[in-house]
Parts: sequence; structure tokens; C-alpha cells
Amino acid sequence: MGVYLEGEIYYDEIPKGISKTWSFVPYLDDRGDNEIICANLYDPGITLESACPTSLSDELREISDRLEAYRSAFEEAKVDMNENCFFSLVPEKFLLQFCEIKNKITKHVIENYEKPDNYSFLLDLARIIEEMGQRKLNIDLDPIKSKLHEFKARQWRDKLRDISPYISYDISGTITGRLTTKRASFPILTFPKEYRSVVKPANDWFVELDFNAAELRTLLALSGKEQPEKDMHQWNIENVFGGGITRDEAKKKIFAWLYNPRMKGPAGRTYNRETVKDKFYSGGVVKNCFGREMKSDDHHALNYIIQSTTSDMFLRQMVKVNNLLKDKKSFISFCVHDSLVIDLAEQEKEIIMQIKEIFADTELGKYKVNLSAGKNYGKLKELKI
Repeated sequence: MGVYLEGEIYYDEIPKGISKTWSFVPYLDDRGDNEIICANLYDPGITLESACPTSLSDELREISDRLEAYRSAFEEAKVDMNENCFFSLVPEKFLLQFCEIKNKITKHVIENYEKPDNYSFLLDLARIIEEMGQRKLNIDLDPIKSKLHEFKARQWRDKLRDISPYISYDISGTITGRLTTKRASFPILTFPKEYRSVVKPANDWFVELDFNAAELRTLLALSGKEQPEKDMHQWNIENVFGGGITRDEAKKKIFAWLYNPRMKGPAGRTYNRETVKDKFYSGGVVKNCFGREMKSDDHHALNYIIQSTTSDMFLRQMVKVNNLLKDKKSFISFCVHDSLVIDLAEQEKEIIMQIKEIFADTELGKYKVNLSAGKNYGKLKELKI
């Protein structure tokens, strides 16, 4: 742990009064003497390189190249960067140069960029992402042994032996706000279903909360309609298609219509697609109901509205669940798109329904939530409670 201030790096005692930094760090946030301001939350996808003033670009490029060379050397030497701080391994003279230029870019962003309307939410999200990134996944390769006659299984076994057992999310990896994972992170978002059993809880159970047809419900909410309590696709059979088709057919029809703005059909009488687009899209910019702004063309505008609104809504619900779990043994282990996975302690199982209620009660209405549980991530069974 170290903090740079006015040409010095403080390791043991952090100076008081520090309230501005490039990105979120918990040891500043926990001090409580100032509200922390994180420059990288001021603009989606912002990087040191993209925010760097022209006068500093050559200096930043030179020191960044040197640091990248060190990073590559550490990776080649298989240094565990979850157990060792990268910056503690770099010669201090390079570290001081990097910190000074990073400090100047941070100051430039805070003074020249507009603080986003949803900054408080982004800060809360950064806190959770940091917490999840500090927890080591419980990986057990035994479940994969029965599949080692398959080449793909052997590939994944070898990969899992070397890969980091930590999940490092990027909150600005997509234009719509969906989380991505950073380089060298455990690939939880793309992890094959057939090998998910290797991921086990640190406590006793994994409990997964998953919104039922989240994006359809979002469009329905933005159309001014109340949320159905039943399965969304069954509701569409009865209220959109007039019956006579299967759930799978209804699902295919509604999504084909949803993602093709030129397609006509009965769904347009229920979901006010054009009205929603007109409300949140103007002048080449989408601004959703949570304050997230994205550049867009006319063709992608509705998709950006639905996807960004759903993502922001989901992440806000994750923040609420995380607040509930503070001071408890149970915790959020990870999230995969619109599903949230809790690492649940047996002695706290009575809070499952409370978690579900909090998760379901969104700012867009009460969403139906599917609940599953299991002893590993690959064998989750539906809970009917």
C-alpha cells in the first residue's frame, strides 16, 4: 500500500486531506476524512492515455513503455501479481515519474471534465468491484477429471492451473455499462458451462439470482407498463400473441422483433418501442433514465437504451444486496451479466428471501427473479421459495 503526494510515496502513514485520485482505492475511502473523488469515473472508458494533455503525451508514453516492459518480465517469470504488488517490484525512480504524471492527468480531468450525474452510483460500484477482486475463488479441479479424455477439458485443466483465481472486473469495458473482465482475470463471463463445477463457494452454498427476461421487462417498464408477476414469455403468449404458440416460439418471436427496429408485429401494440427511443435518444446521444450517456446512431439507439438501462438497473440492485450483506459472513462472489451469485453461509440461509426481495424491487418495478442454489457453480438447482 502506498500513496503519492507532492513528490513522495508514503507507505506506512497516509497523509490526511487526500480526496482526489485516479481510480478507487479502499484504503483512502476507509479513512472517512474526505469524500474520495476518482477521475477515471468522470467519463466512460477514459484512460490515462486518452485523458493525457498533449504536453505530457511523450512523457507518459515513455514511462508507460518502461512499466509495460517490467510487467511483461514479471509475467514471464510467473510472479503472482495477486500476492505481490506490481509497484513494489518496480524501481522507485520510475515509479515516482509515473506517479507524478498520473497526478497531473488526474488533476486535468477533475478540473476540465464534467462530473457525471451518476457519479455516486459509479463510486459505489467501484467499491464492490474492488471487494470482489480481493476475494480468491475456491477452485477444485476434481470435477473435471472425468472429462480429461476430451482435448478441450485438458486444455481447460492446464489453463486453470496457471490462471489467476481472482476476478477483476472493468466497469467501463462496454459502452452500455455491462461489466467486462480485465486481462489476466479469471474468465468468469466466458467460462464454459460444462466446467463450472470447478468453482465452489468459500462458505457452504452458491445462491444465484437471475432476472426473468430482464431486457423485455425493461422495455415494458420504459413503455409505462407494470411488471407481470408471471414468466415474461408466458405473459407474452397470452397478452401479445393471443395464445396458440409455445414458450420457445414466443421467445424467438419477441427477441427477433426487439432487436430488429424495422420488423413489425403485434408486440408493437404492447411495447412502445418508438416512444421509448424518442424519449431517451436525441442528437446522436442516448441518455438513459439513470444518467448514462452514449453516442449512438439511429439504428443502435433502442438497443443501447434497453441494454444500458438493464445493466445499470442490475448493478444498482447489486449495490443494494451488497449493503445488506455488510457485516455478514455471506458475500457477493461474482456476477455474470444479469445474474448475481452469492457465497452463502449455512447459518445465514434465512436471509435468502430478504436478498431476493431487495434484488427484485427495482426502480423500474418489481422484476420476477429466478432463484437457484448448489454446492458448486455448475450444479445450481432452482429454488421454489
